[in-house]
Amino acid sequence: MLYIEIHRLYKEGFSKSAIARKLNISRNRVIDYLNMSTDEFEEFLSTLRTREKKLDPYHDQILGWLKEHPDLTAAQVYDWLEEKLGFREVAENTVRNYLNEMRDYYRIPKVKVQRTYSVVPELPMGKQAQVDFGQTTVKNRQGENKKLYFIAFVLSHSRYKYVEWLDRPFRTSDMIRMHENAFEYFGGMPEEMVYDQDALLAVSENAGDLILTAEFTKYHHTRKFNVYLCRKSDPESKGKIEQVVKFVKNNFSKNRVFDHLSDWNQSCHAWLKRTGNYKVHHNTKKRPSEVHALEKQHLKKVSGTYIFANVSTPSITRNIHKDNVIRYEGNRYSVPKGTYRADAPNLAYLQEEDGWLIIRLKETGMELAKHRISEGKGLIITDPSHREHSTSKRDLLIHQIQETFIDKENIQWLIHKLKERYPRHLVDQLKVLQQAIRIYPNHCEEALSEMKKLGMTSANDFRDIAHALSVQYQKSSPKIVELNEKYKDLSAPERSEDIYLKVLSGGENE
Repeated sequence: MLYIEIHRLYKEGFSKSAIARKLNISRNRVIDYLNMSTDEFEEFLSTLRTREKKLDPYHDQILGWLKEHPDLTAAQVYDWLEEKLGFREVAENTVRNYLNEMRDYYRIPKVKVQRTYSVVPELPMGKQAQVDFGQTTVKNRQGENKKLYFIAFVLSHSRYKYVEWLDRPFRTSDMIRMHENAFEYFGGMPEEMVYDQDALLAVSENAGDLILTAEFTKYHHTRKFNVYLCRKSDPESKGKIEQVVKFVKNNFSKNRVFDHLSDWNQSCHAWLKRTGNYKVHHNTKKRPSEVHALEKQHLKKVSGTYIFANVSTPSITRNIHKDNVIRYEGNRYSVPKGTYRADAPNLAYLQEEDGWLIIRLKETGMELAKHRISEGKGLIITDPSHREHSTSKRDLLIHQIQETFIDKENIQWLIHKLKERYPRHLVDQLKVLQQAIRIYPNHCEEALSEMKKLGMTSANDFRDIAHALSVQYQKSSPKIVELNEKYKDLSAPERSEDIYLKVLSGGENE
């Protein structure tokens, strides 16, 4: 039982965080279980068994899905509940917890589909090179973290490698220039270049930058090599270069201190000569440098120097974040409020022009935002117009409230004061004001006048004054006693004064 295991590990000296990692549960859950006695835990389990849950009416349906598809995810169940049953009254996390409980109770483990791999035959000399990006964080001489980016090339037959670094995310022009450098380093060009599809369209390890196919197409048409796009992390298509990326990170950059980019690249090239291309490869059992000496003869000769003017002005892309900013060169730049949408690609095209950063939603579309490029780092560069809140709801409330009052001057004074004092909570103040008007309609004018005399400037003050006036009015009003309908036609009998005198003197009433 998880409860017993948590307490056992804690007694053995494991920290709460270590227990959470070991048992693959949240740290808060560990804390909750540690704070429970055995009796409290039993009571907790009992409530779980008897408590009615919103998903209980769909229990049989979900169980059927789970038995038919053991690899079903909570996200799929959440989507199917809406698609097939029209139900979406719970959060996805609630569905996940419910599904986990069902798996435990009915012993339906989640099945992971195992992919079958096969050995990839060795390619002939000069046939192919693979390319990928990587990034790593190292320390500089001041002990600060420094993020570095690199591009790696490897000839598929000889495993001969080339690596080049930058201290910022790659642009298309950088990628093209480094292709030229790699071909010069290799002494020629292979027939085919293999890329991760993300590396050309959405490079995750390249700080979210996108290498635009339209620009790169001009380059590979000029050099006339074939381009092969493969899936991300596909060892059968580009496993060789993925191993190179790991090799560079773990053998060259790990624990190395960064000083200057030029020195870093020189050290990397020395490492390639000393280790990267000299060390015997674990699969081929040969030194890449020795095999490359033979493969070099099969590479195509690169004619002339590539004219970089053939490449159009570099376009850079960035993701638009939920707070309506894009990240560029270590800073955040604003875009108009509402640009980010949950159902949209949220992709922006950037272009530098005379010290300005121009942001568009399409590569050749209209200008969305324009900012002066900052030389600092970690800054938020905003355009005030991008942060203007929608005023439609606020204006509607103001209009409705103003129409309620006869004294327009007083109500305009109050709204002006609310705008000054509560710029961030103006709508909330207006709602309080509107509710008070609805509850105390006969005392609004007097409450507003009294409020102005006292110099009060809060909707809560208006509500309290209106309430006090209402209570005062109720106390001062004479109470009207209504006669019960049952007795309204009854009348008291009339007697003469002699009868009352006779009773008082001790006589009997006849």
